[in-house]
Amino acid sequence: MHRTEDVLATLSMIRQYKLDVRTVTMGIDLSPCAAPEVSTLCARIRERLMHFAGRLRAVCREVEGRYGIPIVNRRIAVSPIGGIAAGHRPEDYLTIARTLDAVAAEVGVDLVGGFSALVQKGWTESERRLIESLPEVLSSTDRVCASVNVGTTAAGINMDAILALGHVLKETAERTRGHDGFGCAKLVIFANAPSDNPFMAGAFHGPGEPDCVINIGVSGPGVVKAAVEDLVAVAASRPTLGEIAEEIKSTAFRVTRVGELIGREVAARLGVSFGIVDLSLAPTPQVGDSVGEILQAMGVARIGAPGSTAALALLNDAVKKGGSFASSSVGGLSGAFVAVSEDAALARAVEAGDLTLSKLEAMTAVCSVGLDMVAVPGDTDAETLAALIADEVAIGVINHKTTAVRVIPVPGKGPGDRAVFGGLFGETAIVPVHAAGGSTAFVRHGGRIPAPLSSLRN
Repeated sequence: MHRTEDVLATLSMIRQYKLDVRTVTMGIDLSPCAAPEVSTLCARIRERLMHFAGRLRAVCREVEGRYGIPIVNRRIAVSPIGGIAAGHRPEDYLTIARTLDAVAAEVGVDLVGGFSALVQKGWTESERRLIESLPEVLSSTDRVCASVNVGTTAAGINMDAILALGHVLKETAERTRGHDGFGCAKLVIFANAPSDNPFMAGAFHGPGEPDCVINIGVSGPGVVKAAVEDLVAVAASRPTLGEIAEEIKSTAFRVTRVGELIGREVAARLGVSFGIVDLSLAPTPQVGDSVGEILQAMGVARIGAPGSTAALALLNDAVKKGGSFASSSVGGLSGAFVAVSEDAALARAVEAGDLTLSKLEAMTAVCSVGLDMVAVPGDTDAETLAALIADEVAIGVINHKTTAVRVIPVPGKGPGDRAVFGGLFGETAIVPVHAAGGSTAFVRHGGRIPAPLSSLRN
């Protein structure tokens, strides 16, 4: 039974505070498409994507019209191409990427993820070729997104892959120099990657998933911010942090209910499985739709100041508790994103010098996902980029959580300059990298950092 006050609160969240369904992501298994000839493989990929996703855009519009809830993005995630393309020539990987790009445009989705490899314990010849192809793929396609999982708590950290990805970032940035290295914004490097993540650029259709599934990502920073501000404004005395956490839990509950309603409706109309609601708070560059502004509403006037990590931990935990009570089908990343260029308040904090790379790294220990949409100087060398990746991956591996890196070395620009990516990707000041070049010998050792001990946890 729906209570009247809950219905009214949800309507208010949609009309006043920009609540929307951030993304409907259709996951599609491409395993049946494998073929020895690349032309056959691409034809099968096209046929399968059209079969499942051909009506995705129309159905999303139908559901938007029925409930009046905006669906901002429609996306597709496919099986990791590193496995599907096994046995093919190096030049075939670009052909496959262009096929994905063309079909995504044809069915009307914004992005297609899954040009991916899972190399945490080692890489196959196919996965190595896929990683080598990334600069050309990311610079010559519009919608294709890539991810590489380089570490897990069970397997450890593949440092050979991380060093290779440092060079991939440098080359990709240079090939997209005219757009401030934007190609790197379509590549996510993961530790403990979930297989049902609906958010790009890291989405892929992982092992254990059905043929086709609908996963939902809700937005909602503006809603949570408004709830915290209202609580502080109307309380007779200063609310405690426990009371703020309770308010965030209640709000997250309503947001998640909306996501599940839309997801199940879209899946039912398409005749496919409903997967999960990702509980993440995903910001946009618009003022009023920022995770950073929630921290400010809680009393952290300068994001990056001491207390920022604790405030983010409170927010992340409260969102998970409220969301998990609203739905038994939760998954993905499920946490607050601190995507710098995509979050107006975080971008301002970086520009003011309050939020440094070191503080961002500390904050990622308590939230999802990691160093996300962080612009660094274009002359940062590949080994230093690899060391940044390794640090963030280590946080995820040791703490049994997902972490990720989406960092952009902006060619020709340095600390204090601005990188402009446009649209949902936003813009940000470039942050300095402290002691760049100081870990070259470490990352060049290569090999694999062993999996951590699961007992004796401190």
